[in-house]
Parts: sequence; structure tokens; C-alpha cells
Amino acid sequence: MIADYSNLAMVTSVVLYLLAMTAHALEWASARTARVAEPALVSVGAGETAGKPAADAPVATDRPVPSRRVELFGRVGVAITVVAALTHVTGVVLRGIAAGRAPWGNMYEFITTSLAIVAIAYLVLVLRYGMRWLGLPVTLLLTIGQGLAVTVFYVQVSELMPALHSVWFVIHIIAAATAGAAFNIGGIASILYLLRTRAEERGRVRGYLARVPSAEALDRVSYRTLAFAFPLWTFTIAAGAIWAQYAWGRFWGWDPKETMSLVTWIVYAVYLHARATAGWKGRRAAIVAVIGLFSFWFNFVGINLLVSGLHSYAGI
Repeated sequence: MIADYSNLAMVTSVVLYLLAMTAHALEWASARTARVAEPALVSVGAGETAGKPAADAPVATDRPVPSRRVELFGRVGVAITVVAALTHVTGVVLRGIAAGRAPWGNMYEFITTSLAIVAIAYLVLVLRYGMRWLGLPVTLLLTIGQGLAVTVFYVQVSELMPALHSVWFVIHIIAAATAGAAFNIGGIASILYLLRTRAEERGRVRGYLARVPSAEALDRVSYRTLAFAFPLWTFTIAAGAIWAQYAWGRFWGWDPKETMSLVTWIVYAVYLHARATAGWKGRRAAIVAVIGLFSFWFNFVGINLLVSGLHSYAGI
């Protein structure tokens, strides 16, 4: 019975995320068609923060005239996302109660938990720092991810494999899910950076991109988020190695999941090292960050579906 309520909450969250995504899509569309003011010189300098441009390297930007429709759709999208996240978290908690354990024993449970952390992180950024410009890409991610979880990856509640009965398994999963949420936020910021940069290079930033922070600010958001995620991912790999020692009698065995986790770690290590030593910023850094995001998702989903290994218990 509790498992049924969990399933209902999960499916409901998909519908709500879809509605939130629709509201944010209408917000973007309304901003794109909104009446714009005369082109204004807006800085993309290092001292800029959202809404407070610095006097450096100005570009011509079409600032949308404040629109009630844009604000309405944006606020509705956030409000629905709040309800969806509460429903989502309720589903995760009920799944754990139904299973009598931490709800991370298979791919379905890991995806739903990880996406719940993404939703919570996004809402904190919106309510605390006003980063509503993340709304459309984040709700798109949540809609697709949660939709696939309840349709393709769903499995019924079952007992854990003996190898998973370890406190290090719990630590490993919590760190991986949190790092994954940060990787996704940072990757989305990098993708928006590439879009915004292209618009700035053309000399005119129109529609919703005019409401998004400058390319320089997006670059900083991506860097700070990924700098937070990288130590967590490092700890994830270390905790997994300790868990593997208890479960299989070795710290490292080049299992496909372990290998791909290392590849993801190397990509983000290159990203941070290049920024710290070679001064990489901008497009090159954003491309590496996007590659890292694809690497994470391939490790997250692709390895489980395409390759057989010691982590095959996490598949569908």
C-alpha cells in the first residue's frame, strides 16, 4: 500500500514538472515576443552581477520592457515546481518506508533520489539568489528524467543485494547524488553560457536571453558549481572504493562503472586545472564542462543499460 502511494506521488510529480516546464516555456516565449526598449550598453565585465552591470566591455542589448505576462508565467512555474518537488520528495520517502531501507537499491530509486536533489537545489537557487532563469532547462531535465524513471526504469520494491548492506554504500550514494545535482546545474549554466555568448558576439541580445545573466556571470556560476561538485565526486569514488573492499575484497577492479566514474573525474579535473593554471575561461571551459555532463550521464544511465558488470544490480 505504501509503495502504491509512492508510485502515485512519483507519477504526480512528473505531471507537475511538465506543467511547470510549460509555464516556463510560456515565460520564455512571452519574453521573446515582448516589446523591447532601445538597445542599451550592458557590460559583460568581471565585476558584473545579475542586474548590476559593471562598466567594462559593453555590448548592445535589447532589454525587454517588464511584462506582467512574463512575470506571471515565471512565478507560476516556480510555484508549481515547489509543489512538484514536495510531491517528489514524498514519493522518495514513501519508497524508503515501503522498502524498509534507504531507497537507493536500484537505478529507478537512484534516479528519483538524484532528481529530487536537483529540484531542491534549483529551488534554493531561485528563492535565495533569484536564479529563475534556470527554470526552463531544469524543469525540462526533471520532466524527462522523472518521466523515464516511472515508465522505463521502474522496478518494484525488493530486498537489497548482500553487497549493498554497508554504511559505505549509503555514504557513496548520497555523495554521488549530490555531486550529480551540482554537475547538472553547472552543465546547464555552461550551455546557457554558450547560447548567451553567441548572442553577445552578434551584438544584440534579445528576448529571454536579455533576462539571463551575462556570459561572464554564467561562466562564474558554472565554475563555482563545478568547483563545489568535484570534491564531492572525488569523495564518491573514494567511498565507493572502500565499499568495494568490504563487498568484493578489492578497492578497485576496473569495473565499467568504476572506469567511467574515473573518466568523469578526469574530465572535470582537466576543467578545473585548465582554469587554474592556463586561465581557461569562456567557450573552451564551457565545452569541457558540457563534455563532463555527458560523461556523467553516460556513467549514470548508459553504463547500466549497455554494459554488464558488478554494478548491474542497479539496472532495470
